[in-house]
Amino acid sequence: MRRRSGFGWLEFIEGLLLILLGIFTCVHPGSILEGFVILYGLLAVVTGIGDLVFYVKMEQHMGFGPSVSLIAGLLSVMAGFMLLVHPDAGKWIIALLVPIWFIAHCISRLSHLNIVRFVAGNAYYYFSLVINTAGLVLAVLMIVNPGFSVFSIGVLMGVYLLLLGIDCLITAFSDIGGGW
Repeated sequence: MRRRSGFGWLEFIEGLLLILLGIFTCVHPGSILEGFVILYGLLAVVTGIGDLVFYVKMEQHMGFGPSVSLIAGLLSVMAGFMLLVHPDAGKWIIALLVPIWFIAHCISRLSHLNIVRFVAGNAYYYFSLVINTAGLVLAVLMIVNPGFSVFSIGVLMGVYLLLLGIDCLITAFSDIGGGW
């Protein structure tokens, strides 16, 4: 049987990377949106091509899956090329999707706080509670005023990434991080 260390290396590395990305985002807030748009565009094209390849391999089979794969692949490739050709449109799309991601992530973290409190203790519980509540408030502000979201999303994301990185480092040094 393999013995696990009491240190969460995965969370530690993730925390360091999130902190570095957060610092870069705070220093260059405008470039993060364009970088995300290009990254999403490339990923959409690649996943779309993957769906189309899957369709070609599975087209002889009957059923719903191959047809969905064809439609999803075509839409994904078209969306990816749209993001690559018109990155300004992609910035507005990301400005709407990031708050939705913040809400989903924060609700996920808040939903298991009782377990976190039991395993990691009160300090991490309150830190996570404050960070994720702030993330929810930030997401609502970004949804209410999308213009605010577009112009400030780089700085807001940088700060949030820094806080997520700190959260991961705390997890790495706690009892939760030792299981991975």
